Amino acid sequence: MTAEQNTATSDALLASILSQLDDDKAEEVVQIDLRGKTAIGDYMVVCSGRSSRQVSAIAEKLAQMVKDDYGRSPKVEGKETGDWVLIDTGDVIVHVFRPEVREFYQLEKMWMTTEAPAVMPH
Repeated sequence: MTAEQNTATSDALLASILSQLDDDKAEEVVQIDLRGKTAIGDYMVVCSGRSSRQVSAIAEKLAQMVKDDYGRSPKVEGKETGDWVLIDTGDVIVHVFRPEVREFYQLEKMWMTTEAPAVMPH
């Protein structure tokens, strides 16, 4: 796969993920472009759910959508507790937090740069 094909795939996956998060009423959705910053993925998405139950449900539905639509089985960690769930699809890494946990870790701030803001609200 060429770099252009991979970018098109990760862009399509990102768009699907953002749409699914919107459908599932995820809050404060932020996308961060990781290209050229790290090899862990092309994008990171950080969002919140209102409760542990909603965080787990958002993660479960998102993982199922990625499997059904893209034929990928994402790695999911933290779904049991519902405080912070990580969904790693390969190209896009999604973090779903309860608001208090998100505030505590402030994950988005680690990836922001001073020269060019990498965070783009959806």
